[in-house]
Amino acid sequence: MKEFLKYTLFTFDGFSLQVLAIVKLILWLFMVGILLKTIKSIVYRTSRFDDAKKFSIYTLSKYVIIVFSFMIGLHLIGLDVSLLLAGSAALLVGFGLGMQNLFSDYISGLIILIDSSIKVGDVLEIKGLVCKVQQIKLRTTTVLTRDDKWIILPNTDLTRNQLINWTHSDTTSRFSVSTRVDFSSDVDLVMSIMEQTAQNFDKIRLEPKPIIRFEEFAESSLNFTIHFWSDDVFRIENIKSEYRVLLLKAFNKENIVIPYPQRVIHSSINSQFTTE
Repeated sequence: MKEFLKYTLFTFDGFSLQVLAIVKLILWLFMVGILLKTIKSIVYRTSRFDDAKKFSIYTLSKYVIIVFSFMIGLHLIGLDVSLLLAGSAALLVGFGLGMQNLFSDYISGLIILIDSSIKVGDVLEIKGLVCKVQQIKLRTTTVLTRDDKWIILPNTDLTRNQLINWTHSDTTSRFSVSTRVDFSSDVDLVMSIMEQTAQNFDKIRLEPKPIIRFEEFAESSLNFTIHFWSDDVFRIENIKSEYRVLLLKAFNKENIVIPYPQRVIHSSINSQFTTE
């Protein structure tokens, strides 16, 4: 058995790989796999953090363990890591200059995972694009748009560009819907209908209480706006649409008219007729 373990598989430029080194490497990889599963179980079992924070902690821990495990794995098979790095220093410098954008993405990924400014489940707005974070990796972040399209963004785009995180500190955000009614409408009744419709709509929060404002006397209408809070930030456009449908039905029931834009044109035509 000892002779088998000490059997040399191949030799190259002073480096020899024995069966024992392969066995050590396999056992080490098996231990690393068990360690990762244990850490994941411990992190996701705790109730001190939310799911997004747990994902960031586990992902960051996983990458750190993988890096150190790789270095130890090289040592187990007999490779001198320090000599390997020193011998390839010039190559690594040239490689680094050519891959600086890629390295920038990796650094940005570390920043995102450490400071948790962006978490899985957050709703972001980047250059007018509203999307929901589905997965954060070390180099890229996968998001889902409101059109149900999957987009893979380099992490540099999330750290260099200005963005809006709709759910950074709270999953609830404020939105608004505007409407117009005829000048002959009862203002108090209009505001009451808008409030009652919001209170009877389960996708609009009752607390904080919705706010109805009489915005202005427009050219051909009275303009109102309701400001409300909702938990479903990602699908808010669907919620706005459903609320408008309910509001229109309530207006029709009370004979409240939404007017068309009106224009009054005055003209003066002087005609002269002559007869001979």
